[in-house]
Amino acid sequence: MEATGDQLILATGGYDHIIKLWQAHTGNCVRTIRFVETSQVNALDRTPDKTRLAACGYQCIRLYDIESSCAAPIINFEGVQKNVTRLGFQEDGNWMYTAGEDHRVRIWDMLSPQPHCSRVFDCQAPVNAACLHPNQVEIAMGSQNGGVYLWDVKSEVHDQLIPEVDASIQDVAISPDGQYMAAVNNKGNCYIWSLSSSPNQQLSTLSPKLKIAAHKRYVLRCKFSPDSRLLITTSGDGTARIWETEHFTMWRELCVENYWVWDAAFSADSKYVFTASSDGIARLWKLQTKNAERKYTGHTKAITALSFKDEIVTE
Repeated sequence: MEATGDQLILATGGYDHIIKLWQAHTGNCVRTIRFVETSQVNALDRTPDKTRLAACGYQCIRLYDIESSCAAPIINFEGVQKNVTRLGFQEDGNWMYTAGEDHRVRIWDMLSPQPHCSRVFDCQAPVNAACLHPNQVEIAMGSQNGGVYLWDVKSEVHDQLIPEVDASIQDVAISPDGQYMAAVNNKGNCYIWSLSSSPNQQLSTLSPKLKIAAHKRYVLRCKFSPDSRLLITTSGDGTARIWETEHFTMWRELCVENYWVWDAAFSADSKYVFTASSDGIARLWKLQTKNAERKYTGHTKAITALSFKDEIVTE
């Protein structure tokens, strides 16, 4: 993870109502943005061109220009209720998706002068998680009633599964190669499905593959590495665990003892991972050595969300 040209920016946010932008390679905080006085930061994501940062919380979604010195959001998204739990962007930045405790996943048209909600999917239960398939048309969702959904945004076709009764799905992830989907729940379990598609079907087919007893407590997040070879799960048990996707065996355990590990993000080369935890510190770990190479300190309460995007530059 080398800083070349544009500085690599890590964004963090949490219960102190603050978003911080860091130079990833130095640990220096380059900017602090006040979020909303009445809300923690639930999720962060950069636009594909990396110039803007979206943040969501209780009844709010904000978009900030991170290249401007102005701390005010450039867009406040209207009409959202309850906690907004996840957001992300289509690869060209044409639309954004958000998920929330109002039971809905929304598609926002980002090409119009005033972005507006163009499509809605009702999960009929609070939605904790959503992620976009690499095919850029299907969204996986996880809800508090245990439902895992796959929704084709264009055709409106959808599928629903309930991997475990009486368990809340806390996060969902799809591997960048499109082979696997993972879902984690509040009982410490991680479910893996194989994904397949054919030209004549409208929606990817999900085939159950594996159940992993990943953690002893709440699992908060799951994410695949950019090379699809690793899966990270973060938990209330003070650990982030790295699983090799060849056999879904545990390869590394990163410990932040006595604190919840809320979020994680891989570097583009899949050799490093950032974690956000309830001690108010973000960390950069070198996976080969399990060492915390850098700490990002400055938040006064739990860090619940982070966003990092870099690219492998090929000569």
